[in-house]
Amino acid sequence: METQIPTMMRDAAISFPMLGNLTLDFPASFSFTLFGHDFTIYMYGIVMAAAFLAAVFYASRKAPKLGIKSDDVFSLVLWVLPLAIVGCRIYYVISEWDRYKDNLLDIFKIWEGGIAMYGGTIAGVITVIVWSKCKKIPFGATLDMGGSALILGQVIGRWANFVNREAFGYQTDVFCRMGLTRPGHETVYVHPTFLYESMWNLAGFLIINLYWYKKDHRKYDGQIFLFYVFWYGTGRAMVEGLRTDSLYIPGTNIRTSQLVAACSAAVALIILLVNIKRAHKPRYADLKAGPAAAGNDEAAGASGENAGQAAPEDGPEKDDSL
Repeated sequence: METQIPTMMRDAAISFPMLGNLTLDFPASFSFTLFGHDFTIYMYGIVMAAAFLAAVFYASRKAPKLGIKSDDVFSLVLWVLPLAIVGCRIYYVISEWDRYKDNLLDIFKIWEGGIAMYGGTIAGVITVIVWSKCKKIPFGATLDMGGSALILGQVIGRWANFVNREAFGYQTDVFCRMGLTRPGHETVYVHPTFLYESMWNLAGFLIINLYWYKKDHRKYDGQIFLFYVFWYGTGRAMVEGLRTDSLYIPGTNIRTSQLVAACSAAVALIILLVNIKRAHKPRYADLKAGPAAAGNDEAAGASGENAGQAAPEDGPEKDDSL
């Protein structure tokens, strides 16, 4: 019979039987005193910060391939980051409204936990639409940049759940199970869902980086983002079914994230398939490169004309010298 376990166990030691019972026992946070004030730093926050910085750096490196200036990435981040956090919180509060309806001030206590990724994604997309419009950059090109960076951030960010001992799955005896041992309690073995999702996203990131970017198979603006939605949504729909901390649609047994992920993946796949045979507008990167290429062609033509005019002049001079 399955034991009822908490959805977060920050004080548990972590072990992996498939790695010879390798055991890791590190604190989820550490505290220190500075200038007479006590501070606490959470490992979760450190991992998320690393994920964020990696995503931003990657986006700034790939932006020129999409016709976007690297500096514009940092401008976009200044808008997306705070609004995405608000979106994550709003989504979570709506999903857990019964918990907050009688304590409205608790809505603002985000430091106590409670955010949902899809809320941040929705807020982020809305922000990207407005920002792209103001910058006169095609929405699809900006989404391509964001999607490729976001999946990298999710590869790293999922390990924040690992250091927090949360977002794991049901108890299991599969070969890749993860053991959690709290002081004074027996070890429970669960699905390491953070690992499943991180590895799935890593595969998606490699496909984006090696196929869509390196081999330049991107045919139109927005194609990479559609692939990201399909890939991430498919993986999330599968993994969400194993988790013990899912949010449910009120009054149902339907997991909110699983439904959203499955529907998003299906829609993205349909659009990708429909777009295979359709003609598309030139990519923003090609339009940005066009004037420069045209300028080079004109310069080359002018050089040719000058060279052609110089030849006859050289001829007579040589003839005179004979």
